[in-house]
Amino acid sequence: MSEDMNEQTSANLSAANTPSAVLPAQTEETAAESKNDGSMSIIAHLTELRKRLIRSLIAIGIGSCIAYYFIEDIMHLLTGPAGKLYYMQPAEAFFTYIKVAIFVGFLIALPIVLYQIWRFVLPALIGMERYLISVIVPVSLILFIAGIAFSFFLVLPAAVKFLVGFSTQELQPMFSIKQYFDFVIAFLLPFGFIFELPLAIVLLAKVGIVSSKFLAKQQRLVIFLTFVIGAVISPTPDIFSQCMIAIPMILLYEISYVIVRFAMKK
Repeated sequence: MSEDMNEQTSANLSAANTPSAVLPAQTEETAAESKNDGSMSIIAHLTELRKRLIRSLIAIGIGSCIAYYFIEDIMHLLTGPAGKLYYMQPAEAFFTYIKVAIFVGFLIALPIVLYQIWRFVLPALIGMERYLISVIVPVSLILFIAGIAFSFFLVLPAAVKFLVGFSTQELQPMFSIKQYFDFVIAFLLPFGFIFELPLAIVLLAKVGIVSSKFLAKQQRLVIFLTFVIGAVISPTPDIFSQCMIAIPMILLYEISYVIVRFAMKK
């Protein structure tokens, strides 16, 4: 009787020490759940970040190559408001071409860059957060491109015409290609971010930080601040350029107020 009990105890201990066939399945299931929950090690995060950065840089590189292939057409389009340009150093035109190609290439690759950012942060988001980001990213992209287009086709020609209007028979404008394109880029980029204002205000209203009443009370302060911002970010110190920046900001603020008051009214 005692020998039978000893044999049974040994068999139980052996079975306990022997890996069960179920354990690998449980381990795989746990790993899958961990992956689905978005939990990643630091090494995995860095590896994923490296992959997304490389893909973004490749997209910008391809976009820049495409832009450089059409650089003469792009330069003809960009130089329209200024007319004839000059370069004062032997390599100035070449490096300006490279700068313009990279800038346009970045705009071409911007949807892919935003998608890579979205894919990187996706594992850390839950259902509602994923939905909000999937709406915010394309809307912000559209607003950014709209701001640049608005600046290029409306604001920039008017600003250049205003500044050139100070020329006389004795004082003729002679724009350097580098200085002109630095001026253009400094004029375009702020409008890309300015046009994000409605999205930012709507998001703040959505989470309850601001309301239509609050926005209405701050209108005078906003008008003052827009002219201050216009004076700070304007590439030239003249009042015309400051107004060309401040007035669209005021209009965008009013549009945001209307959206918050009526479209988001419960």
